[in-house]
Amino acid sequence: MSDVNNAAGEGKHRELWSSRMAFIMVSVGAAVGFGNVWRFPALAYEYGGGAFFIPYLIALFFIGIPLTILEVMLGQIYRTGDVGVFGGINQRLRGIGVCSLFCASSVILYYIPLLVWVINSFFSSFTDFDSKYKDVSGGQAYDYFVYDVIGMETLDTDDLTPTRLVGDNVGYLALAYFLMFLCVGFGVKLTGRISFFTMGFPIMLLFIFLGRTCSLDGASDGIKEYIGRWDVDVLSSQADVWSTAVSQIFFSIGVTFGIMTAYGSHCEKDAQGVSNSIYIALANSFFSFIAGFSVFAALGNVAHREGVDVNELTTFGGPALLFGPYPNTLAQLENGEHWTRLFFVFLFLLGIDSAFGLFEAVYIVLCDTKLGDRFSQMQIAFGACVVGFVLSLPFVTDAGFIFLDVVDFYVNFILILVGFLEVFATGWWWGVEKQVQNLGWKAVFAYMVTTFGAFVFASCFWYGLDSEDHDAVGAGFAALFAFYFSGMVVVLFFVKQAVASNPNKFPNMKSAMYELCMSNVVDFKEHLEMNSGQKLPTVWAFMIKHLIEDAASSFP
Repeated sequence: MSDVNNAAGEGKHRELWSSRMAFIMVSVGAAVGFGNVWRFPALAYEYGGGAFFIPYLIALFFIGIPLTILEVMLGQIYRTGDVGVFGGINQRLRGIGVCSLFCASSVILYYIPLLVWVINSFFSSFTDFDSKYKDVSGGQAYDYFVYDVIGMETLDTDDLTPTRLVGDNVGYLALAYFLMFLCVGFGVKLTGRISFFTMGFPIMLLFIFLGRTCSLDGASDGIKEYIGRWDVDVLSSQADVWSTAVSQIFFSIGVTFGIMTAYGSHCEKDAQGVSNSIYIALANSFFSFIAGFSVFAALGNVAHREGVDVNELTTFGGPALLFGPYPNTLAQLENGEHWTRLFFVFLFLLGIDSAFGLFEAVYIVLCDTKLGDRFSQMQIAFGACVVGFVLSLPFVTDAGFIFLDVVDFYVNFILILVGFLEVFATGWWWGVEKQVQNLGWKAVFAYMVTTFGAFVFASCFWYGLDSEDHDAVGAGFAALFAFYFSGMVVVLFFVKQAVASNPNKFPNMKSAMYELCMSNVVDFKEHLEMNSGQKLPTVWAFMIKHLIEDAASSFP
């Protein structure tokens, strides 16, 4: 079914990372970004404080790590990006790779403008610092960011039609893409070496900020809201806490963008893909966890200065946090202007690493096409940066923030679809011809409909019922079991027919059910093992077929 030797990158000289640590650092850098600082802590506060870590850790170990292993191993074996990988599995599946590249391309177009606003905030902090960050509230600091840095002061709030390009931001956009070209265009060896600074320095700064913010008045009150409160009732009263935890893992690690596949393609085929993937996923979550302490310590100080409780604050996440209360808190310190500027440096380094990953997910695929035969990697990188600059211009208009919000909202749904398709291709479609030949198409497709249909049906209750008036979680699980067991009656009927017609191949129902439920994904696992020289646990194969796919199919 697959053709490893004819994958898009095979047969070409493929540059390798300078070391295993370089691959890990650049991958962690791609995973860790703004969302680790502005989204994860806010979700913990919204969903029961420390109780949110229960679904989050379940999602990490049962979905995030297995999916990261899948993407890294596919990259190592097929030696190319997402399009070539899924084309190598089956030519009809190349569209999965195209979808992931569309997501990466869409996000990089607004992610670089986010960096632009950080650069603008950094340079503008050298003039009138006190009036922008120190002698104001967190909300006023954010207003300065929105109206002056982004330039929304000229935006017509009635129709939100852009009226101008913000001149400073256009210049900083060109600077950001130029820096991107310098870091990526000279090959992965240089990118890997740069990542030791662009990822290593932010880790050091995170602990410095942690120590400084935790020493402020009111910090303990903020941290209590983050980790000291365990409202476990949320786990049953708010069904969306589970899907939110899964989505945070999905987007935070950077799977389904093609990043890990592209980066994995520059590793040796026999590199330690499993352990590397575990390190990447755990490091990403650890960064989020530590960042939460610093964020809520700062929010505790804001509440202390304003004389209110932490839960009376209105800002707990998003750009409003990073460009409002947090720099406002740092500005109150001795030499606060330097702490605030250092924070903007921290944000820039976090963002540029993630931008590397998104850019290279597309760039590496382009290099593996016929363009790679006609142009050098540096020329392709330069051309991609020029195109990216032009397409990013709408995001540096005075309506850029509105455009960003809209694109980000819809791309998230596509990412979930891509994740579904990735595991469907490897856990269900791989070897399906053999299953149909052995069991008949009725048994195979009845099992697919039963498995996916049960979660889709349950989701109608989980997300459709008002949790205040109904037990949405209980009703959803009741619907899931009712649909699943009804469907399995039909599946068992068809499997029994297959056993009766082929007794030599299937001496009993147990062997036939194993063929239906696990044989193809175990064959896929063995395919990875044979081509990488590594052993993968069977439980990983089970999670690919029966956990991740079901989780993705249950999203609203």
